Amino acid sequence: MSDAPTARPTPRPALLDLPAIGLEQLTEQASLMTRVDRKYLVPASAVHRLLQEMSADLQVLEIAGRRTFGYRSVYYDTAQLASYRAAATGRRRRFKVRRRDYLDTGAAFLEVKTRTGRGESSKVRLALAADPPPPASPGPSPASSGDLRGEAAEFVLAQLAEAGIPVPAGALHPVLATAYDRTTLMAAPADARSDPSRITVDAALAWTDPVTGASTSLTELVVVETKAGTRPGPADRLLWALGHRPLRLSKYAVGLALLRPELAANRWHRTLGRLDLPAA
Repeated sequence: MSDAPTARPTPRPALLDLPAIGLEQLTEQASLMTRVDRKYLVPASAVHRLLQEMSADLQVLEIAGRRTFGYRSVYYDTAQLASYRAAATGRRRRFKVRRRDYLDTGAAFLEVKTRTGRGESSKVRLALAADPPPPASPGPSPASSGDLRGEAAEFVLAQLAEAGIPVPAGALHPVLATAYDRTTLMAAPADARSDPSRITVDAALAWTDPVTGASTSLTELVVVETKAGTRPGPADRLLWALGHRPLRLSKYAVGLALLRPELAANRWHRTLGRLDLPAA
């Protein structure tokens, strides 16, 4: 897979009409929820419909006048792809390691996600120095292109040990880079029967193999993730009414399966079949 056109952006005019919510207030409201995450692949038109029909209940995250933010992530795995294979085979104890750069604020973190044998999930992160401005492609920048070493490697190993996950053999090195634009919404319906929910919309999603330079991207679809209470939120019900159902969608696993088709990807077969990818 080679150079791919930039995906069509999420409709912007409706976003400009929504009231703003600050990061502190959004975090406070989200922390009160027992969340269930659901991910969808939908056309931009479905997002526009969602914004129109739910506009009275929506607020959009705004920081320093911005409402859409650039994200770049570099995922780390072993030479044997221990993290990917654990997810692909549905192992109860598994992990994911990534560096995430928030391009509009300059913040950067090393994040470790773990899932224990009891099905509990955890995410912890370590603040890092920001990379230089990103290159034109979504690949990793020089500061994030090497194996994890020193404090970063020790941090990862400590988190795996605490979660009871066996330490993988070999160093962790970059195996996949992603880039996308994210908009975050808070839905607080007046209907007391509906819990507050959080919605993220990721547009222009692109994947790059930092070793080979191979890349691909979504051209017509965006990723919508809802974080609601134990009951589906209004956004979920609207997306269901439009014919969209939740999918297994790990940006890391799906991206790696796309760029390395020799890998087992049965768990994401349905998701891969939905992708609108440009011709190689």
